[in-house]
Amino acid sequence: MAKLFLALGCINAMLVVLIGAFGAHALKARLTVENMAVFQTGVQYHFYHAVGLILLGLIALQIPITPYLRWSGWLMLVGIVLFSGSLYALSITNIHWLGMITPFGGLAFIIAWLLLTIGIIKS
Repeated sequence: MAKLFLALGCINAMLVVLIGAFGAHALKARLTVENMAVFQTGVQYHFYHAVGLILLGLIALQIPITPYLRWSGWLMLVGIVLFSGSLYALSITNIHWLGMITPFGGLAFIIAWLLLTIGIIKS
């Protein structure tokens, strides 16, 4: 499980570099300043949680993997899809109801970090 989260973290780190470069070069002239800021927020949180997945994988190499750690990793991945994915889609399409998805991704991030904390303390 540790290697899986390490790999998912690395893949997401690669994706965030590609997505960030796409935004900086291909979208900069096409998006409004507000939509570019929304896109950048998606990139920032995507990056933070790609690093979070890598950190979780490294922790899982040191302590026994528990349901807390397992759920933490999956919720980080779900958070990336819901939070960053909805912000990417919102900024590009300007479909505002997509913003209603974003808080669910944020909640997934919060719970993921809480579960990681609990998993470390209980190890």
